[in-house]
Amino acid sequence: MALDLLIRNGTIVDGSGQPRYQADVGIANGRIAAIGRIGDAAARTIDAHGLIVAPGFIDGHTHMDAQVAWDPLGTCSCWHGVTSVYMGNCGFALAPCRPGEREWFARCLEAVEDIPTAAMLQGIDWTWETFPEYLANVERLPKGINYGAYIGHSALRMYVMGERALSEKATADDLERMRAAVQEALRAGAVGFSTSRASTHVTPDGTPVASRIADWREVEALVGAMSELDAGIFQIGPDVSGGEAHRACLDEVRRIAAASGRPAMFGVLSTRQGVDPNPWQYQLEYLDASLAAGATLYGQATTRSINAIFSFESYLPFDKLPHWRELRALPLAEQRRRLRDPEVRRALIAAEATMKPRDNVFQGGGAATTDPRRPDYANLYVMRGVDWDDPSVDDLAQRSGKHPVEVMIDAACDNDMAQLFVQPLVNETPDHVRGILEHPRTLATFSDSGAHVCQEMGSSLQTHLLSYWVRDKQAFTLEQGVRMLTHDNASAWGIADRGLLEAGYAADVVIFDEARIKPRMPTVEHDLPGGSRRLVQKADGIRATIVNGQLALEDGEPTGIHAGVVLKGPAAV
Repeated sequence: MALDLLIRNGTIVDGSGQPRYQADVGIANGRIAAIGRIGDAAARTIDAHGLIVAPGFIDGHTHMDAQVAWDPLGTCSCWHGVTSVYMGNCGFALAPCRPGEREWFARCLEAVEDIPTAAMLQGIDWTWETFPEYLANVERLPKGINYGAYIGHSALRMYVMGERALSEKATADDLERMRAAVQEALRAGAVGFSTSRASTHVTPDGTPVASRIADWREVEALVGAMSELDAGIFQIGPDVSGGEAHRACLDEVRRIAAASGRPAMFGVLSTRQGVDPNPWQYQLEYLDASLAAGATLYGQATTRSINAIFSFESYLPFDKLPHWRELRALPLAEQRRRLRDPEVRRALIAAEATMKPRDNVFQGGGAATTDPRRPDYANLYVMRGVDWDDPSVDDLAQRSGKHPVEVMIDAACDNDMAQLFVQPLVNETPDHVRGILEHPRTLATFSDSGAHVCQEMGSSLQTHLLSYWVRDKQAFTLEQGVRMLTHDNASAWGIADRGLLEAGYAADVVIFDEARIKPRMPTVEHDLPGGSRRLVQKADGIRATIVNGQLALEDGEPTGIHAGVVLKGPAAV
């Protein structure tokens, strides 16, 4: 047997959840040719002695629709063992889109998903209009990982209805045109249809995005269009305002999933900021009751808190205040010099007192805030690691007798202005996250990779699961953790030939050291098109990532081989 690649002496964790075992893995023509003791020669051999050999990780909730145009590697996901992603979630996509509306679409993506408009306009060769044309463009691009895509409701509505999409219900003619476009997208390879009802999803003008204007009749009709082809996943960003609105939204999702026979997915999140004390628990109850109601529902889950990450290198909650704005306009070295001046510090602390409470870049957890007019420093942490163990700014202030702002200034000056500060917005409590992850119908997959690039770093959820929950907390075995990232997600998205190490399967493989795998600290980089800023996070402990039988990364460094493909849904023709 002629092999292209042979992985020798590894410990196989095959994605099934079954116990690990020792074996070699032979790869030929992009597929796993054999697993066992292999004596055949290969063009390339990797010695995996002492390392784990597992299927490549699958992330079903990303927003890499724009990034794929300029980033062949698929960063930051690729650095965390991810070999396949799905984009176009929550109704946001770049197709279908008329040429005259491209900048508007880019601005909407920036408003909702924090992807800089300037980077998109400079980095995308925007040659498509329809969804099939977009997917064909992705197919032509060099790709270090595999990509699948949803057709997004907001994009579709704008394409069919124009400006009416932002204020009016769809007419019968509008609905028929949208239904036809959904079926056209599925036949081109779309994995499904995505939408959003989340109150946080607004246009650059502060009005609801197009999908939020639609009524449930419209959503049901579009999911029904998928049902007619017996294909497609219904993904939704639900109303997360809490209380009856949230429950009513989930009721509709379950009803539509049952009526259509299509599987539905929504994010299961825990937060202290909603009106319900434990909203994640009743979300899990909906999952428990879904099968009895004739619906197939999955909850998408993160493995860690969802954060806002601040620094003097990027942005701060105080940047809009006049005294701060004057300082922040200076080069970092000059800022640091001035921050040593006690008079400058006193003026900046006085300016902080004028902040509006719960500013959109400094939201508090509520319960820990004694003065509702002040930011919640008990919910803001000096980031020293990548887990939940950092000290809060409030704790450090009380210990030192200093104002919280001075604590932040000291930390920045002592760390060459690169100190990061992290504010958990969602999933603040580890026990809640564990409870969500332990549920049999949740999927560890909610990274939002490609979005919120200036303020959040969700791409590390896979390495965080394996380091924090598997190794440090022993909440899951390694076999369970790998299955959560591979076979469970492949099954939910209907990927028939990935997610397991098995002969005949596509050779997406990650080789890692279970004792060392862990996310690194994020850094602020200016590597987007035009020099736009983003947070970048790599990982330790990953020896190699293999995509479709080709070595994509070795010891975290790209090989220059881009073997990724487009993952097409079952209705593709």
